[in-house]
Amino acid sequence: MTQGPCTGLAAVSDALLAMSRHLEVRDVLKTIVASARELLDAEYAALGVPDDHGGFAQFVVDGVSDAQWRAIGPLPRQHGILAAMLHEATPQRLADVRADPRFGGWPAAHPEMSDFLGLPVRDGDEIIGALFLANKRRTGDCAKLGRSDEADNKDNKDIGEKGGCGFTADDEAVLGILAQHAAIALTNARLYERSRELTIAEERSRLAHELHDAVSQKLFSLRLTAQAAAALVDRDPARARDELQQVAALAAEAADELRAAVVELRPAGLDEDGLVATLRTHVQVLDRAHTAHTTFTCDGVRALPAAQEEALLRVSQEALHNALRHSGADHVEVTLARRGQGALLRVTDDGRGFDPTAVRGAGRHLGLVSMRDRAAGVGGTLTVHSAPGTGTTIEMEVPGG
Repeated sequence: MTQGPCTGLAAVSDALLAMSRHLEVRDVLKTIVASARELLDAEYAALGVPDDHGGFAQFVVDGVSDAQWRAIGPLPRQHGILAAMLHEATPQRLADVRADPRFGGWPAAHPEMSDFLGLPVRDGDEIIGALFLANKRRTGDCAKLGRSDEADNKDNKDIGEKGGCGFTADDEAVLGILAQHAAIALTNARLYERSRELTIAEERSRLAHELHDAVSQKLFSLRLTAQAAAALVDRDPARARDELQQVAALAAEAADELRAAVVELRPAGLDEDGLVATLRTHVQVLDRAHTAHTTFTCDGVRALPAAQEEALLRVSQEALHNALRHSGADHVEVTLARRGQGALLRVTDDGRGFDPTAVRGAGRHLGLVSMRDRAAGVGGTLTVHSAPGTGTTIEMEVPGG
């Protein structure tokens, strides 16, 4: 199906406006993919954002149901046509992706795809994604299209045998425009999320300062009032009783200040369910979402101070992310055990492992730095046991309160 110049321009304009309306990265990706699929009349569309470990940090599809997407399994790796777009930075327009020598097959639940159009999404010299479409809808035959389309189809081998026209050079040009604007929208969304993270960090810092100031003032008044009550006990018991009542009131106010600040700073799941239940639920979700078998066991852990529980949760989340995304592990075990009045968290995987000294010397794995800082911040310790080919174990021990 062809579009007139005005219709096509309006469609591109609508797609670009739709991209600009969203600030969340995931929403931007979904909008880009849906716009590309609708604009170029394809059955399937997808956009992948690569990570630094041969996989994808995010992968968004359009045209595949949620049930079918779950049945397909884990995210694809960077190989075949996807690798060509990400590493060679070249467009890929194919009459039948299955006939390409780089094609490596797909899972049983994956939909059948034939004609294929894919472009890298670039931010300057950096490739930040791969955008592709598959299965151009057959809304007419080549004889009904313009001569330029017929010429394009001569370059797409086997299209005539399929009985359709596939993606054309014009389609590639339009997708190129979308890819350029997708890069802008994606970069802006990333900047927004980083700005929001900084804002959250600043807000937490502000709350901490307010907490310090408010409670310090209450405790200072509390101390002075208690001293006054002690001095009046013998010579004016009635006034001493009044002062002690004021002490009780100030102590209640200080407790309220602390409670209000903790409610704002502490993750909601911990307040509602506690550390053990929150961590167990988190592990169960990850076990369903990833191919690696992920388990959680708990042995005699009692409730801990809020700061310790939050630190344990955050470190476990970071360690699990590293194990499931980057280690190639088949099994990941999370254990939480009582250690004196405190607790010991252990996250173990059977993945490829790494050399902790080499990583530290190269200044990489900022996640490890963050985990160590979280442990130290609550008076705990963090140790990393790993070597190439032997898996990784991360242990965090915190004192009780």
